[in-house]
Amino acid sequence: MLFVQSKPLQTQVDVQAALQYAIELEHATIPPYLTAFYSLKAGTNAAIGGILRDIVIQEMQHMAIAANILNAIAGTPEIDNPQFIPKYPGGLPFHIGDRNGKTFEVGLKRFSLETVRDTFMLIEEPDKPLDIPVRPQALGLDASIRFRTIGDFYRAVRDALKTEWFTGDPARQVDFGAKIATLADAQKAIDLIVAEGEGTTTSPSDGQLIAHYYRFEEIAKQLTLLPDKTSPVGYSFGPPKIPFDSAGVWPTIDNPTSASYPAGSPAHMRSDLFNRSYSDLLEALHIAFNGKPDSLGDAIGLMEDIKLQAIALMQIAIADNQNAAPCFEYVS
Repeated sequence: MLFVQSKPLQTQVDVQAALQYAIELEHATIPPYLTAFYSLKAGTNAAIGGILRDIVIQEMQHMAIAANILNAIAGTPEIDNPQFIPKYPGGLPFHIGDRNGKTFEVGLKRFSLETVRDTFMLIEEPDKPLDIPVRPQALGLDASIRFRTIGDFYRAVRDALKTEWFTGDPARQVDFGAKIATLADAQKAIDLIVAEGEGTTTSPSDGQLIAHYYRFEEIAKQLTLLPDKTSPVGYSFGPPKIPFDSAGVWPTIDNPTSASYPAGSPAHMRSDLFNRSYSDLLEALHIAFNGKPDSLGDAIGLMEDIKLQAIALMQIAIADNQNAAPCFEYVS
């Protein structure tokens, strides 16, 4: 169970700051998820890749929703900034840690079932994960100091929002995830973020989509989560299986930096190209969220560019049984 450090949420400025942290938090999960996704070789592990791709898209939508809410309450999203990108390996925003205060570190690693179980599921874990059965045939810290989970953080922000704060220019709203004009819009959007990340207290689904935590659990169990009227929670794990082929993963190094690659080497040049494109993407998102929402298409185009560059980089051998990987570093 992760604990998110509490932030004051008394004033409009407090909530604006919390929403900026939310933008940073949603973004911070994307490079680790993308690294695992990109490391899957083409034509292999298709079911796992599909799950990871869907989750990344939803995380991007959550980031956009947080930015839209911040704009709606007259705030200004800050994205094109060296401090916006976390250091990997390192802690996520909010000084997230476990029950004993130990920092929870997230790195950039190729796909493995261990990374899904030990990192990705922990990021998305709800207060009380549902004990979902497997079909037979398939074979604390003080609450005043910290929020319990990321979902609890979002619920606290939801409760702190006030109607009179929604004075932001509607023209700044980006049409990705949900546009926000009123308190009711923001509350509905936050409920969506929480449900898509954690599910509900009684179901792994929000009624339409399976929550991220349980989608990662599908990968970990290598089984599909499907409706089941005989289950206490309405779902169970069973066929079809979600197989994992370890040979279908590029053997990339963990937590690379630019210093990992010799100057002038193909890996270094490819890494620099990726970092420039990634930084261009952050700049494009910053522009889109700060008054030019129609420019979001530029950012979407760059997302495809960094995917192709990452895949090319991961095919470059740099040592025995080790390949390069993207660093996700900021270039001004």
